[in-house]
Amino acid sequence: MTRVLLVDDQDLVRQGLRLILELAGMEVVAEARDGEEGVAAAVACMPDVVLMDLRMPGVDGIEATRRITATQAARVIALTTFDVDEHVVEALRAGAVGFLLKDATAGALVDAVRRAAAGEPVVAPAVLERLMANFATRPPVTAVAPPGFADLSEREREVLAMIGAGRSNAEIAAALVISMATVKTHVRHIFAKLDLRDRAQAVVVAREAGLS
Repeated sequence: MTRVLLVDDQDLVRQGLRLILELAGMEVVAEARDGEEGVAAAVACMPDVVLMDLRMPGVDGIEATRRITATQAARVIALTTFDVDEHVVEALRAGAVGFLLKDATAGALVDAVRRAAAGEPVVAPAVLERLMANFATRPPVTAVAPPGFADLSEREREVLAMIGAGRSNAEIAAALVISMATVKTHVRHIFAKLDLRDRAQAVVVAREAGLS
């Protein structure tokens, strides 16, 4: 059974999330009203997945995500009322595996938690496209190579740039005239060298490195 921790400063939001998840057969092991309580609850309960509100008083969801992912294997899903904002990008940098809108359907919520527990990313392609569109409208920033970037081969940098542009593995394979298996190998090596969890984080890194 998937064990879930709910972190949100609104009682009604937590109650609604709990009801949906328990009806789906999941166990809500604890609730917390702010980031500080959330970190403590994560240590005490060792959840599989944490649903983390980003905007909370005191210790916010970004800092709480950073603390939890630094010491635990729990998969954090950021909860937000906005489909793309700077808080979402910061949450991905902090180690969240993706994000979910608070107005998502019950089915989308349950599916996101299940996929996160299985080690999969939880950012839908449509949301990833909006994230890229949001990046595209921002003024250029000074490129900052992340740790491990120097270890990437030229081909791996090409693949990372295409991930940053929102391309799928199939699209990358077609553009570079290589097999899907080769693309997957490159992606696996990129994630290992840059310590990335999923494509959402790869998009952020590609942007910061000046590749997209």
